[in-house]
Amino acid sequence: MARVPAGLPGGTQPSAHQLTPSLWLITSDVPIDLYGPEALEPRLRDLDWVSATAVAHEAVVEHFSRTRTVTVVPMKLFTMFTSLEKAIDDVARGRTAIERIVRRIAGCEEWGIRVMRRPAAAAAAADGNGGRPRSGTAFLAARKQARDATALARAAAAARADQAFTRLRRYAKDARLRQHGPEPGSNPPILEAAFLVTATKVAAFKAEARRQAAALAAAGADMQLTGPWPAYNFVDAGERA
Repeated sequence: MARVPAGLPGGTQPSAHQLTPSLWLITSDVPIDLYGPEALEPRLRDLDWVSATAVAHEAVVEHFSRTRTVTVVPMKLFTMFTSLEKAIDDVARGRTAIERIVRRIAGCEEWGIRVMRRPAAAAAAADGNGGRPRSGTAFLAARKQARDATALARAAAAARADQAFTRLRRYAKDARLRQHGPEPGSNPPILEAAFLVTATKVAAFKAEARRQAAALAAAGADMQLTGPWPAYNFVDAGERA
């Protein structure tokens, strides 16, 4: 196996601790002057620092996920304990839930899709028939027509995205629609979803994703496929190690 990544900025290199013959805990020591509550709170507003820390955390998770003989249950970023003993005790108390998660995600990869309306398609719907209105009434009518056309086009793309989700769901062991708050800009995602795909079905899933991307393109939307990822979206809240 390749060298273990350095881990979080300022922390020690991650190390493995065996709790049972089949359960290991990967930990790293981090300084309290960087990650303690008083220090961490203002740092969370530094998006560059949070991004770098998240990338470092993800590198560790992906490093151990590359070993096909083990199943990694990823923890959330900034999951911290005051001592190694407390971390081990917490995992030991949650062993039943962890084993349930392992059974669910073993032998699987997470893949994600993000469907966006093409800006050019949105602009074309808004333009309508073009031309400058000859009166105020005509201007208002044209504005309404443009809004209606945009709404109809977006609804058609959304319906096609829902169909893509349904088709891809057939190749997955589980699937989750991802909900996000409003994003800046006038073209938010139409759909975002995560799929838990067994290794034996990845090729078929990717082939179906290509077919759905082509269908969405015809409907004026782009679909981005990402993965494979550790199964973050299939480790239920309250059940993470």
